[in-house]
Amino acid sequence: MKSRIVTACALLLSSLGATMAGAVEITVLSTQATEQAYRELVPQFEKATGHTVKTTFTGTLDAKKRIAAGEAFDLLIMSSPDIDAFSTLGTLVRGSRVDLAKSGVGVGVKAGAPKPDISTTEAFKQTLLSAKSIGYSTGPSGVYVMDLFARLGVTDQVKPKLKQTPTGVFVGTIVANGEVEIGIQQVSEMSHYPGVDFVGALPAGIQKMTIFSSGIAAKGQQPDAAKALVKFLTAPNAAEVFKKHGMEPG
Repeated sequence: MKSRIVTACALLLSSLGATMAGAVEITVLSTQATEQAYRELVPQFEKATGHTVKTTFTGTLDAKKRIAAGEAFDLLIMSSPDIDAFSTLGTLVRGSRVDLAKSGVGVGVKAGAPKPDISTTEAFKQTLLSAKSIGYSTGPSGVYVMDLFARLGVTDQVKPKLKQTPTGVFVGTIVANGEVEIGIQQVSEMSHYPGVDFVGALPAGIQKMTIFSSGIAAKGQQPDAAKALVKFLTAPNAAEVFKKHGMEPG
């Protein structure tokens, strides 16, 4: 399977006119939801094209601070609302947004710990109320679950038990080391985290799918190579890699 993916992607990039002679370095600023799939795919892209890809993975808040400070990049990968906002501001080329993959919100516990029931909205609510501590992020999933707590009417009860990770720190970190009993974050970030047993995605009635997209920097140095990378990441063979890492392509 892996060899077929590499071969197919190499043919794809050949059709774009990518050559070793024109190899460049592409600078990417990315939040972390797509990181695991991206790390698997990019070496294949580099091998097929000769381009090199320099990527900074960080949290949503830190990415926004870097952009505000004028950090240079060729390609930005973030949640689609952020990509749209930066396109409106002129930071990204208008119309350059391409949706890469989407992820729901899921729950994890420390490896070996009992898995709570989150099979229904009521079961998830009771799990929140009975948990000794709850970890959540500063990213899109964290923003969503704070709203969800209010909708479920449990904000006051869970507030003393909440621990938010700093921007760029996976919730799985504080789940794996026992700082919190349960953690809530994007499925793609929680489902394969070392030291964490993935409980599952939130039930459909309270699930939130977040689309993660790319945008070409308005002042980027390598727009054509960045576009080639995006085309590679959205090729049919890449879809299987995103699925493997807990995301739905497109």
